[in-house]
Amino acid sequence: MIVLQSSGEITRETFWTIGPVGEAAFYYFAAVAILVFLYGTYARFARYARGTYDPFDRLDDLPGRIASAARIVGSNEKQFDRDLYGGLMHAFILWGFLTLLIGTTILAVDMDIWTKALGQESFFVGDFYLAYSLVMDALGLLFVVGVGMALYRRYAVRNGRLWGKHTSLEDDAFVWTLFLLGVGGYVIEGLRIVGTDFPAFETVSFVGFFLALVFDAGGVTPAAAASLYWWGWWSHALLALAFIAWIPYAKPFHMISSFANVVARDERAGRRLPGVPADLDHVNAESIDDFSWKELLDQDACTKCGRCSAVCPAKASDRPLDPRDVILDLKAYRTDLDAGETEPKPIVADGGEGVVATETMESCMACMACMDACPVEIEHLNSFTRLNRQMTDQGDVRPSMQDVFGNLMQRGNTFGEQPRTRADWADDLDFDLVDAREETVEYLWYVGDYPSYDERNKKVARSLATLFERADISFGILFDDEKYDGNDIRRVGEEFLYLELAGHHVESFEECDFSKIVCTDPHSYNTMKNEYPEIDFGEFADDPVMPFEYDGRWNDDGAIEVLHWTQAIEELVRAGRLGLDGTELDYTVTYHDPCHLGRYNDEYEAPRELVRATGCELYEMPRNRNDSFCCGGGGGGLWMDFEEEPKPSEERLREALEDTAAGDAVEKFVVACPMCMTMYEDGRKTGDFEEEIEIVDVAELLIEALEAKESAAATRTGSAAEGDGPTLAETDAAAADDADPAAGVTDD
Repeated sequence: MIVLQSSGEITRETFWTIGPVGEAAFYYFAAVAILVFLYGTYARFARYARGTYDPFDRLDDLPGRIASAARIVGSNEKQFDRDLYGGLMHAFILWGFLTLLIGTTILAVDMDIWTKALGQESFFVGDFYLAYSLVMDALGLLFVVGVGMALYRRYAVRNGRLWGKHTSLEDDAFVWTLFLLGVGGYVIEGLRIVGTDFPAFETVSFVGFFLALVFDAGGVTPAAAASLYWWGWWSHALLALAFIAWIPYAKPFHMISSFANVVARDERAGRRLPGVPADLDHVNAESIDDFSWKELLDQDACTKCGRCSAVCPAKASDRPLDPRDVILDLKAYRTDLDAGETEPKPIVADGGEGVVATETMESCMACMACMDACPVEIEHLNSFTRLNRQMTDQGDVRPSMQDVFGNLMQRGNTFGEQPRTRADWADDLDFDLVDAREETVEYLWYVGDYPSYDERNKKVARSLATLFERADISFGILFDDEKYDGNDIRRVGEEFLYLELAGHHVESFEECDFSKIVCTDPHSYNTMKNEYPEIDFGEFADDPVMPFEYDGRWNDDGAIEVLHWTQAIEELVRAGRLGLDGTELDYTVTYHDPCHLGRYNDEYEAPRELVRATGCELYEMPRNRNDSFCCGGGGGGLWMDFEEEPKPSEERLREALEDTAAGDAVEKFVVACPMCMTMYEDGRKTGDFEEEIEIVDVAELLIEALEAKESAAATRTGSAAEGDGPTLAETDAAAADDADPAAGVTDD
């Protein structure tokens, strides 16, 4: 029988049925839990102090960083990326949890500070109480729904990316504890409403009131509810306090470390890598304490969500790399080592002798997909590069990579060709290239290794040179003074050879007179734009090993604009310098975003605008822009052979022909990167796609469009010449005669 009270103060007794002794016991347990929490949190952050110095300023403008992190975390924008279900699930849990935390804090302030310490009357009454109860019930329900979604995805759907070698009981304990806390709060609320004879104002607590009706219908009397409430309250309270104490010691710590990680993030992570100090201190990964404090924080911030694993092209190709496992392997080793549960061992070594296997790190394509997908801003590539530096220092890189290093040291290019032949690709042009070392030019064009020496990419270089010439742009190259840019060998771990190459180039740049640098290769574009300016060459200029004397920072003020060629040509097309009107070609094409142009540098539209300018019909692959799937050539993959099935390039071509809206009607697979050209031409052969699709560079497409335009113009001119009417030339002459009365007058 339901009895609705209509009188009495609108509030509730916080320690109803608990009594003074129980209340005192609760405060004691709460104090212990908070102290355990504080000690554990302090110990975690104190551990980061044993990490090495991080070269990037991660705590500048701290208030601004905190505000930005609060926006990113509060909006759950990274969780919604590519995963609507996961985004909603996490948003419900986060917003619900924060609401319950804030609500509990408000209650503590009222009881312990406002009324007891300050002697004021409780504000936990009347309209405030009603509003408080409504919000807590509504957001608490959202929390339970979110946790329920997590349980469904983990145990019913068994989403593959949630399971792995580091999945453990702590993952189960975490999600089930949250569920019990959420549901338990409503259960004891319902029991309290039954036990207090259904006060009318408690209808505002709609979830608790509904459960109270269920309990009443099930025969629970007020006396029984009061008795059950005591047991339920203590069960709920002790579980909550145990959870608080547990936070710093297990997976729940990510609630703190993840936010701290977002605060300390580097907005340019990946596109620039931490350099090495001149004293060579803590350069590699000889021990876990060689990692920077931010890299240690990265390890603790990992939530095991598997988003990085799901987008990793190396893992998809069955290479022995799972980016999540590398981060968690390092964390597990550090934790066990600190606890004395394991002996020190190499961080990276062959044959499973280290924390991470060398073959695992060789598999990384440095595509940055893992970092782009990570919701808590883990900077995988910084840690991976440190591991690669250690491998290189140990001599554990593959013989093919050793050959590349040797070629660079002896000849300055990855092919081992003579430097004097670097510009031979231009011999077939019908115009001469300008030597930028001798003449002032607007564009200093860095051609790059593959466009200079690889036969397929030489065609692209000639197409691009022709585009510059047709646009009447002043441009020049360095000829044999150009060497390899160094981007990918740096990511393989050869930092000092990279410094030599960078030093050589900035000295060459300083001797030339130009306005902008234009790069053929997105990899060159990335390192010259983002990494060369980060180097303090003065630290190494006096080193007899370094073949340069430049002793400053190059372009650290950004005065010299560095462009990828698609950006430069797109500006020219937009200005009408090439005369394209978007009707020249009628191919059905798709476009592949290069990692170093897209994910690294957020340039997605310039290549697409150029493709559209040719008249081609562009169809997007499902994985495009920042979700693009790597060709497999980055991070040294271009120079290494892997036993993989399928190859990343083969999978991408399959996607182009099967998963785009145009399907197998796609005629051309368009790229804007020499490495991509090489990898996809190889994948076209090994994947048996030679009869189905053609690989073309955007530059080649533009040249074909210009030739088509010229051919059409010639056809129109020829047709006019064969007809009865005047030709275009005759029409122009007649117009000139009409405009000039003296025209046609002779001396006869």
